[in-house]
Amino acid sequence: MADGKIASVAITGDFFLEPPEALDAITAALLGVPADTAEVNLARRVSERLPAGTEMIGFTAESVASAVHRAIHNSTPRERA
Repeated sequence: MADGKIASVAITGDFFLEPPEALDAITAALLGVPADTAEVNLARRVSERLPAGTEMIGFTAESVASAVHRAIHNSTPRERA
């Protein structure tokens, strides 16, 4: 975060994404977004910027938005159940 906006994003995990440049599109969709942006609007930004025909297996634009929202508003590390 910088000046109340997302300044850096790293999307990692166990998922499949095709085409590879879709990951850059997701990152670009999130950079510069104000911290108080609602999850639904984060998801919409991600979805709108994905290249046509993008396949997301193991995650969705909504799950990305949820993870980003949690990271901004509750950065306490969590253990996976």
